[in-house]
Order: sequence, then structure tokens, then C-alpha cells
Amino acid sequence: MNIENFRAYCLQKNHVTESFPFDDVTLVFKVCNKIFAITGLDEQDFRVNLKCNPDWAIELRESYPAVIPGYHMNKQHWNTVIIDGSIPKDLLIQLIDHSYDLILQSLTKKVKLEYGLL
Repeated sequence: MNIENFRAYCLQKNHVTESFPFDDVTLVFKVCNKIFAITGLDEQDFRVNLKCNPDWAIELRESYPAVIPGYHMNKQHWNTVIIDGSIPKDLLIQLIDHSYDLILQSLTKKVKLEYGLL
């Protein structure tokens, strides 16, 4: 998966927006205005920060050298995934979906109503 495929996959999800809130090279994807993925456009290698269940995050880090604690994020809840071909595409899709779903689950009832999710 390259950055274009990653971007297209994220943007096809419901209520997702992209922006550059930090600088002009850090692309952020939000669902209902909450971050679920971050990637840098100035990196030599393509990598993305994704939210993850803490237990699964540890398991992933132990199983895949390309999964490391989230750079500039809460390392218990976020992983940085280096997209170097060592992680199967279906697992990468699963990680994106998992991050998206965790954020959706964390939304308040008020926000869910606002976005028509209830």
C-alpha cells in the first residue's frame, strides 16, 4: 500500500476528513473531528500512526518489527506502522479499520447524534 492508496481508503470511510492541522507535511485523518490516523508526507519511508487496543498493540510490536510505539503519541494506545512491505496488506487494512472503529466507539452520545450515528 502506498500513500495514495492509504489516503483513498481512509477517505472512503463515513464522516472522515483530512487536514494539515500541525504543519504542511503532517496529514491527519479524522472521523467526526477526532484523529484516527496521522502520516508525514516528508518521511523517507511511508509510516502511519494508528490507534490500537493496548493489548493488541503489544502483540503487534512483538510480532512485526515494522510496528513500533506511536511516535509523538500515547505509546500505550498508538502504534507507528512502517509501510515497508513486511506487513500484509489485509493486516494493514485491519489496523486502519480498528483505529477508525476505536474512535467511533469513543464518541459521546451527543456527537453520535450530531453525525447521525445513532
